[in-house]
Amino acid sequence: MTPAQQEQTGEVHVNGQPGQDGDGNITRTLVWIGIAGLSAALAFTVVRALVSRQPVDPTSQRIQQLIDEANQLLKTLDDQKHTG
Repeated sequence: MTPAQQEQTGEVHVNGQPGQDGDGNITRTLVWIGIAGLSAALAFTVVRALVSRQPVDPTSQRIQQLIDEANQLLKTLDDQKHTG
C-alpha cells in the first residue's frame, strides 16, 4: 500500500504490509457455529417434546386410578392406626 493509499483509507499497517482480516473471519465463524448450535438445541428440544407425548391409554389411566385408590386406603389405615 502506498502512502497515498494509506492516507485515503486511514489504515496504518506495521512494516508497510497490509493487515490481515483473520479476526473478522474467526468472529464470523464463531457466530455461525453459535447459530448452528442453537438451532440444533432447539430442534432437539422440539423433537424430544413431540416424542415424549404419549397418547391417552385407558389401561394406564385405570392403573393410575387403582394406585391412587390404594394410596388413599393406606393413608386412611395409617390415620386410623394413629387415632385408635
